[in-house]
Amino acid sequence: MPAAPPPPARATLPRGLRRADLVAAGVTFVLGVAGLLALPALAAMEPAEPDPAPPVGAPGWWLVVAALAVQAGAVVVARVAPRSALLVVAVVPLLVGAAGGGTAVAASGLLTLAVVVAVYRAVVAVPLARVRAVLAAAVVLLAVASAPAAAEAVDAPERPLVVLAAVAQALAVVALGLVPALIVSSRRAVREAQAGELRALAGEQEARVRTALAEQRTAMARELHDIAAHHLSGIALMASAIDRQIGTDPEAARQGVREVRDQSRVVLADLRRLVGLLREDDGAETSALTLAAVPDLVGDGVTLEVLPAGADPGAGVGPLAQLAGYRMVQEALANVRAHAPDASCRVTVDARAADAVVLTVRNGPAGRDPVPSEHGGHGLRGMRERAELVGADLRHGPTPDGGWEVRLVLPREPRPEEVAP
Repeated sequence: MPAAPPPPARATLPRGLRRADLVAAGVTFVLGVAGLLALPALAAMEPAEPDPAPPVGAPGWWLVVAALAVQAGAVVVARVAPRSALLVVAVVPLLVGAAGGGTAVAASGLLTLAVVVAVYRAVVAVPLARVRAVLAAAVVLLAVASAPAAAEAVDAPERPLVVLAAVAQALAVVALGLVPALIVSSRRAVREAQAGELRALAGEQEARVRTALAEQRTAMARELHDIAAHHLSGIALMASAIDRQIGTDPEAARQGVREVRDQSRVVLADLRRLVGLLREDDGAETSALTLAAVPDLVGDGVTLEVLPAGADPGAGVGPLAQLAGYRMVQEALANVRAHAPDASCRVTVDARAADAVVLTVRNGPAGRDPVPSEHGGHGLRGMRERAELVGADLRHGPTPDGGWEVRLVLPREPRPEEVAP
């Protein structure tokens, strides 16, 4: 069975060109030829016209068609080679005028269409400073192309006015393509500036987030250092007591060893969760904050509820987990003050479950509009990182009454009798 013939190769454009370049050139050429075909009918409407349009098929007619084709070729490369294209489209009317006489006068308007298109595409593609000199040269060439033939048709006293009119006409032709090109270029520059500003703002926000996260990690590492130092100091004291009790009270010594084991296990578990975080030795002093210190955070307008009443909410909760809970309540209350001023707020510490302690901070709708801040907060993100470090579950979101709720479930450490020997 013969192999199927390969698919025809897809035509590719020369390097740097686009389909829009060919479309612009094709439309320019078609409009020019259409105008050339319509010139005889237009000339018949003005029988007194001194320079009749060239008849179709005459040498002058073909000369204009060739000139339109050359200009269309220049329009194709106006975007990639703007200076060369502008010179070509401006020189063509001059050459046609030198070769065709009256034909050039009749077809001068048709030959300026390509100039307008080339000026527009060139100025849109490159900065105006790169083609400013070529645009001035194009004005001169267009004026020279139309002034001599027009001056021959008038008396000598009127020739200076004809020359000025030719220069004004050349300026108008160039401006007809230049003005819209400058408008398009300015709008493009504004869009690019806005996009650059958005990228800069996004980069700045990302840098702020990274800085905030680094500060959070540093603070957690510092706090863990203080917690570990506190527990290790206790372990050292218990070891000294055990050393004295071994000979006199073996049962008390065994109990002390079990306490040392429990304390060591808790500290090691917390240290594993924060391996890799570096502590900056900036001399800042922090204290090991626990759930027992949560009531100290409650101020005016905030209701505190501890369940069951009088219970120790930190019982069975590791020191790092207690610190995470304390920081969550602290940050949630700060968010209430910032984003829902004068709102009712309730803090609940539910320690009734045997395996977890639930902290809830819930506020109602804001009593007044918050004061806008220039910097976005990173509190929720910091809460989530702390919760993940201690194996807690953090939930937050709006409430049906238009307020906000943050809920943290802190797991309790297993009791000594639940740990396998």
